[in-house]
Parts: sequence; structure tokens; C-alpha cells
Amino acid sequence: MLCWGYSSFGQPGIGSNLQVIIPEPQVYGFIHDRNVKEVACGGNHSVFLLEDGEVYTCGLNTKGQLGHDCEGSKPDGQFFTWGQNSYGQLGLGKECPSQASPQRVKSLDGIPLAQVAAGGAHSFALSLSGAVFGWGKNSSGQLGLSDERDRESPCHVKLLRSQKVVYISCGEEHTAVLTKSGGVFTFGAGSCGQLGHDSMNDEVNPRRVLELMGSEVSQIACGRHHTLAFVPSSGMIYAFGCGTRGQLGTGHTCNVKCPSPVKGHWAAHNGQLSGKPDACKYHIVKHIFSGGDQTFVLCSKYENSLPADDFRTINETRYTCLINDETIDVWRQKLLEKNSSNSVNNVVQILSSAACWNGSFLEKKIDEHFKTSPKIPGIDLNSTRVLFEKLMNSQHSILLDQILKSFESFLIPQLSSSPPDVEAMRIYLILPEFPPFQDSKYYITLTLPLAMAILRLDTNPSKVLDNWWSQVCPRYFLRLVDLYKGAVVYLLSGRKTLLIPVLFSSYITAALRLLEKLHKVNQKVKHVEYDKFYIPEISSLVDIQEDYLMWFLHQAGMKVRPSIMQDAVTLCSYPFIFDAQAKTKMLQTDAELQMQVAINGANLQNVFMLLTLEPLLARSPFLVLHVRRSNLVGDALRELSIHSDIDLKKPLKVIFDGEEAVDAGGVTKEFFLLLLKELLNPIYGMFTYYPESNLLWFSDTCFVEHNWFHLIGIICGLAIYNFTVVDLHFPLALYKKLLNVKPCLEDLKELSPTEGRSLQQLLDYPGEDVEETFCLNFTICRESYGVTEQKNLIEDGDKILVQKDNREEFVEAYVNYIFNLSIHEWYTAFSTGFLKVCGGKVLELFQPTELRAMIVGNSNYNWEELEESAVYKGDYTATHPTVRMFWETFHAFPLEKKKKFLLFLTGSDRIPIYGMSSLRIVIQSTTSGEQYLPVAHTCYNLLDLPKYSSKEVLSARLVQAIDHYEGFSLA
Repeated sequence: MLCWGYSSFGQPGIGSNLQVIIPEPQVYGFIHDRNVKEVACGGNHSVFLLEDGEVYTCGLNTKGQLGHDCEGSKPDGQFFTWGQNSYGQLGLGKECPSQASPQRVKSLDGIPLAQVAAGGAHSFALSLSGAVFGWGKNSSGQLGLSDERDRESPCHVKLLRSQKVVYISCGEEHTAVLTKSGGVFTFGAGSCGQLGHDSMNDEVNPRRVLELMGSEVSQIACGRHHTLAFVPSSGMIYAFGCGTRGQLGTGHTCNVKCPSPVKGHWAAHNGQLSGKPDACKYHIVKHIFSGGDQTFVLCSKYENSLPADDFRTINETRYTCLINDETIDVWRQKLLEKNSSNSVNNVVQILSSAACWNGSFLEKKIDEHFKTSPKIPGIDLNSTRVLFEKLMNSQHSILLDQILKSFESFLIPQLSSSPPDVEAMRIYLILPEFPPFQDSKYYITLTLPLAMAILRLDTNPSKVLDNWWSQVCPRYFLRLVDLYKGAVVYLLSGRKTLLIPVLFSSYITAALRLLEKLHKVNQKVKHVEYDKFYIPEISSLVDIQEDYLMWFLHQAGMKVRPSIMQDAVTLCSYPFIFDAQAKTKMLQTDAELQMQVAINGANLQNVFMLLTLEPLLARSPFLVLHVRRSNLVGDALRELSIHSDIDLKKPLKVIFDGEEAVDAGGVTKEFFLLLLKELLNPIYGMFTYYPESNLLWFSDTCFVEHNWFHLIGIICGLAIYNFTVVDLHFPLALYKKLLNVKPCLEDLKELSPTEGRSLQQLLDYPGEDVEETFCLNFTICRESYGVTEQKNLIEDGDKILVQKDNREEFVEAYVNYIFNLSIHEWYTAFSTGFLKVCGGKVLELFQPTELRAMIVGNSNYNWEELEESAVYKGDYTATHPTVRMFWETFHAFPLEKKKKFLLFLTGSDRIPIYGMSSLRIVIQSTTSGEQYLPVAHTCYNLLDLPKYSSKEVLSARLVQAIDHYEGFSLA
């Protein structure tokens, strides 16, 4: 053991309290025959850690700095300070006086610390992922925070975040840091040259020591006004700064402002001196230490040498305890032995420490964890999963119980709403991977308290978690979504028995709000499809009509005292969890509510008119349309034009001229079927028919008045509003536009497959010769009444050639022309009419595919369900021979023939959003002979089925009826 420098209170341990200057390295005195493991030096005292664990101190003890009354600490990630606090150097706040006993620095809670360092009146902490925090005196910029203002609590030195800092050393008013690549940065006071920048200037920002850039430094140490750096490749120690008391070891007592070699026979531990006669003269450096005006070097003779310590290699025994395979095996053994309550308490303390968990699963590939930031968590979630799976093994049952208790009683309740750094937030990604969180048995004690902790986060850390959720793999994200969906179902299923209303309200709100937070993240990054957030069980667990009514009244600002079990939570505030059926129920509830408001308004006005003796002005509580079959379109246009917007909200009643039938729903359905068939007929030129897809789209050239499109919009809106499925052959693009979603190339592929594929080929073409191969410009050719016209997609499009670098722009302009630009007038009239009837907040909750399914039905066929829900009239029952022949024949049909039967019977080959059972087809017997075909009453989903003598005859007649169906077979 060698030492040199200034001794005023015996701090070098040479056995004298006299003031002595030792300018060159000397063999250390009173423990020369002991193996020293570590040394730390303060301004006027030194501490020595021996290999056998004994600690020796020497020097000034006026402030108790020799620590003779202190106890050891536990590796649970907590950080304590004590002593003077005149500059806030304890990190406890400036108002806190000096402390004679250890005080916990709560502002660093949760950060896995690799090192702490203290200077004259400033302090530093270093995280495992290289985050540097400084506080205390900053008069010379020694905190590296770009100013000279003191800090009373830890502040992140952001300029060092990307440097992969692995070690920090502090002088009285300067600081040095070592990076993983062997670089050295210094900042703070430079009046003695201690920064090594060939100047005596102070530096308020971390600055690299350029003189050392050609060497890879593995150790650094700071004294009061000097700095040391060790280069293992040469075995040399370099010193710079104040040398007036010999502390630089250069053989001189002058200041040095650039790194200079320390005098002595030093050699690298690389075998170069092996066999040489003078090898015994050389020392091999093991470890350098410095403090005050002293310097120590732990070294050995060449022939007995060991490799030098490398401060860049993290020593796991010195920092926050990590949780891994090795430690859980040790803890398992301790818990089985039960030989010490202290051992158990130590295990519980570590398991309850967010810092220990946050440092345990670092992503070490290419040092990824050093990139930890508000966008990168720096954590390996796969290793988290593997460790937790190991813990679920039965042999770890006792340890697992301790973990559960630690999480429930300590870790989760103590999570801060304002974490000190992003590294303290990894716990929010780690905990959901613990399998018990997925177990409903722990929803109340673990899963939901974690959700509450997440929701308590302040704005900035909350955004950080959102960013991290954006980066995780879709599988992890989906597990998180499913976790809290499961919690919602669990709470709704057991709310009458599990919890008192207040607790139910807080727990269900936490689960729903967390799902809402996840949903917002998913809208940006599309980890999973939107329907992964749906909770289908809600329709059976909650009265959606009642829930919607409560939500509606709350939105209207009306105070309503809900029932005790319903409490104050309305699921309609979280519409993303509703599937299409539940949303349809909400829309129908909204429609019924608006209908009732319109009816009540009409009734109130009628009472007023009767009181004023003007009964002729009384208004019908229904929207009554009188139409003639012979002039259906003209009459409908006339009737709807005389009604106000409020009238459109009333229940619809249709009366066909000269017919006595009461409209119980069938007449209304017939009205929609006939009217829309007429209005959508391509012969009018309002819509273009695409035979390849069997779809319609607005014509870009049309000579009818806008009110025709407005009428079609109203009719479609009325169909939804009056719960009638209609057969509209429009592409998904229409429903996207109604919901303000931009159509894309995929929509063009649906409408016009050949056009869509051609544009895709243009985008996928790998060659550079796009212009020569495709010969396109920014125009589109459209045919109108036999005349082909070329139209510009953008201004001067005919003069702009399509090339490789603008082909995406061309495709976007092409799609925009088809779905927006060319049809703007007609679509605007249509959408105005449609939204006049059924626009509103509830409609906005639908996805385009769901809106289409609600209007025209979907293709989720379940033919057995169709049979099970069928109703029979006349002589027929489910077991009647003719009925059995019918179903045997029907189930033998191929899919397309079955779809044709649906079209024949109901007017549409699609099924309502509530499923096939909601069709409730009716089969009734007739007295007609078997020479007659079956007859469909599409308005009532009613089939007149004669009693055929055999299955062959029935099959032939049914196929004939289906194949000859060309429109609405209305009897």
C-alpha cells in the first residue's frame, strides 16, 4: 500500500499528527501487512476497508466523520445522508438543518444506484444506467448543470445522459466522471488546473479531457484540488491540479494543468516484463484513491501482481441488490431455514424496494440500458418473464408468499406520483408480468392498486409511461389490455357480493381509466386491433339502456341520484369497450330517447292548442308519410320536404295510398326496400355501378338536383333511426367518410379491384424507370355518357409526370379524386341528410365496419341459429315432415345458395348486427298445391311453404323460386 500528499491530522495513517508533506509514493505504515480492499478519503480523514471486512479510520473527527457510532446499511436501494447541510449537500432540502444521524433521501427513491460520491459541499449519485444526479454547492459549476446556482435536492445532469457514465469522483469544488469507453469528463473549479483542460478556468458544463482521449482510462480519483487517472494499457497514473503539497506524486510541488505521469516504476499487467531481471522494481497498480491533499495507490510487486480494478466494470457487491436466479435461490434457502428474523426482514426489504426491481432486468445488449430515456425503458421484459415463471414453481412457494405480501403492503402503496427519474418508472412495466396479477384472486390487492398508482402519476411521468407502452411488443400490450378487461368483468360480475358501493366505484373507475389510457396509446401506435378492447360480456352484465340514460342525463348537466348498485360509474363514458352490438343498443336507446322527446313535445303542443281552441293546429306524435306505389320517389320527396328536422326524430309510420294495412314495422321495411331500390338504380345516373365488385358509388357527373342525394341521406338515416336493416351496396369508404375517416387505397381495391391492383403495382415496382414503364401523369380518365374525359388530379397535373419519388403522391391524389374531389357536392348533400336524422355523439363511437354492419347487416352467418330461432304458423311445427325436409334441403345448399335464400326471404343477403336469431324467420303452411313455388313476404321475413310430397320436389321448387328472384318479392 503506497501513499503520498499532505498530513495535518494523521489522515494518511503514517502515525503522526504533525503537518507533513510526502511528495513521492511511500509504503503505507500501520497496516502494511494487511490486504486493503478499498480506501476513501475526505478533506481531513481517511477510511480503509480490509479484505476481511474490518474498517479502519483515521484523521479529524470533530464532526463525527470517522463514523465510530454508525451501523451498516442494507442493500435495498435506499440512500441515506448525514452531516453538514449548509449548501443542501445532504439532498434533504435546504431548510433541513445539519443531521447527526442518517436521513433517507426520498427524492432518489426507486432509482437503482450504482454509486454515490461526496465532494467538499456537493454530492453525486449514479444510476446503473448512467444517469448522473448532483446537488449541493455549485459556486464553480461543480454540479455540471450549466450554471452556478446551488441545488438542495438531486438534479439530473442531462448533458451526461448519453455518455454511459460508470463512475464519479468529487473534489472540493470539482467533479470528474468516467465513461464506459474510457473517457474522462471534468467540470467545476479549475483554478489549480484540476480539470486538466490546459487552463485555470472553471467549467459549468461537463467537458472531456482531451489530453487523455488517446488513452483508455479505467480508474479516476479526485482530491481536494487535484485529479488522478489510471491507464491500464501502459500501467501509468496521470495527475493534474494542485501539487503544492506533493499530492500529484510527480516529484514536484507545483500545480499542473494537463495530465502528467506520476513518478515511479509502473508497469502494465500484460506480461511484457516477464523474465526481465529488473521486473521486481516495478509496481502493478491495483486501485487508486485520493482525498483532501493525499493520494493512495493499492499495488503489488510485479511477480505477485493481479489485474488492476476497472471502475467501468460494475461490482455487484457495491450497489443496489439485484433480483435474479442466484439471489432468489439464496433467499429461498434462508426462508426455509428460518434461522434469523433479520434474514427474513432483509429479504422483505429488498422485495419491497422498487429500486431493486428497477435495476434487475436491464437490457444489456449493446449497452441498450444506457439509452434509457422518456422514450426507451432500457429493460429486458423477456428476462422479467423468465424470472417470474421460475418463481411460480412450487419449490419457491414460501418466497412467492413473501413477494405477494411485499408488493401488496409496501411496494405498490409506496409508489410515488412524481418519480425522480425515468429509471424509477421501470417498475410499472415489470409488475404486470408477475403472473398473480392475472389471477382474479389478486385483482383487489395487486392489479387494481397498481392501476391506481399509474393513474396517480403526474403529467410528465404519465407521458413517459405512455411512450414506453408505445415501444413494447404487441403481445405484452395485449396482455395488459386483457388484464384490466378481466378486472372489469370480475368487478361487474361480483359487484353485488364483493364490495361496498364506494369501493366498487373506485376500483371499476381505476380499471376503466387505465384501459382508456391504453386505448389512447393504441390509437397512435396500433399495437392491437380496436376490437381487442371490446368487452362482450358487458351486454349481459349491464343494463345498457339504463347506463346510457344515466350518462345522457349527466352529460346534460342534470343531477340524478343513481341506484345504490349502479353508483356513479357509467360505462358509456368509456365507449371503446363496447362491441358493435352494445353500440347499436346505445344508438337505439338514443333514438328511442329522442323519439320520446319529440312525441312529448308534440303532445304538449297539442294540449296547448286544445286550450286555445285551435285543434286544427294539433300535431301528430309520429312522422307519417303518405305515398303512392305508382309515384313512390316523388311522393317521398314531397312528404319529407314539408316536415321539420324535429319531425324526423319522431317514430316513422308509412301509409300506402288505398291500402288499409296498419304499419307495425312490415310496411316501413317495404317502404325502405322499394324506395332505395328505385333511388339507387344506376339508370338515373346518380350512382355508378361497378360490376367487378357489385358495388355502387356516387357518379362524378350527375344532372339531378342536390335534394335527391339529400333525400337518399335522410332515407338511410331514417332506416337506422327506425331500426330497419337496408340493402345498400356501397363500399366501406362511405361509412369511413360519415365517421370522418379518410378513405385509402384499400377502399379503392374494394370498389374497383382492377384499378386498385394497378395502383398497388405502381407502388411496388422495384425499378428506377417508373416514368418510362408506366407513362403516367397526374390525371385520371373518366367516362361520362359515352365520352371519355381526362381530369387533373392536382393543379397542372397533365404537365407532371409520375416518377419513383412522387408515385405515393400520385396514388394519394388518385384515391382522393375518386372518394372526395369528384363527388364533393353529391356526398355533402347525402351526408347532410343522413346526419340530420341520426348524427350525434353515439354514431361517432362506431368503427366504419360496425356502422356498415348496423345499416346493411354483416356476414357472420350461423345457419343453425337461423333454424333454432325460426317460428312456425298454421299446420307447421319444428317436427313437421315438410319443415324437416325444408331444413335438410337448406343445410345442403352451398354458401352462395344460402345467401340467395336470405336475399329472397328478407331482401338482403346480410344479417342484422344482433345475429341471425334476430331475423326470426316465419314459415307458414299454405293450401296451395305442390306445383306452386314458395312465396316470400320480405317485409315480414315470412315464407309461404306449400306441403310438398318429397324432398326432391321441395328442393326443385325452392331453388326455382330463389333463382328467379330479381327484386323484392312483395306479396
